[in-house]
Amino acid sequence: MIKLLLADDQALVRGAMAALLDMEPDLKVVAEVGRGDEVVPAALATGPDVALLDVEMPGLDGVAAARALLQALPGCRVLMVTTFGRAGYLRQAMAAGAGGFIVKDTPARQLADAVRRVHEGLRVVDPGLAAQSLAQGESPLTDREAGVLRAARDGGTVADIARELHLSEGTVRNHLSAAIGKTGARTRAEAVRLAVENGWLLT
Repeated sequence: MIKLLLADDQALVRGAMAALLDMEPDLKVVAEVGRGDEVVPAALATGPDVALLDVEMPGLDGVAAARALLQALPGCRVLMVTTFGRAGYLRQAMAAGAGGFIVKDTPARQLADAVRRVHEGLRVVDPGLAAQSLAQGESPLTDREAGVLRAARDGGTVADIARELHLSEGTVRNHLSAAIGKTGARTRAEAVRLAVENGWLLT
């Protein structure tokens, strides 16, 4: 029996996924959580073989949760199951140690098969995303530029961002300008949107 942990902030989606997977004779859902920062405590309490993690969750995003889980419970495999089929997310998830990355509209039979394959130590990646990831390449943003854009997501002023990141306002303006240029955006808000869509702002 393969024991599963499900992490998704949408209770309806999480419940439906649990019901579908529990119908398989060799799969058993042993834990369900709605926040990324609940993944490690739930995993330590229940000892899952495979964790199915959403990418965008409160508390901790799925990539950071995968990284923390694999440190705390190295024997657990990770399969990212997300609405956000973006190449940048795929690259970050694989770098964090995830064994697979599929989108939520994957048919139930394929989802169960993906769980089994990841459990066996195989890589499972949505083929369309894999092709998109190769075509897109790596993030053009430096760590500092990405950090400034992350801080800009809430719409604060340059002064607000400078205070939050302990930088000078001039340095923040320089990083914002560089990020706008690298993303091909015309405004700060557009640069944030493009960076989010490409999966460049996950921690």
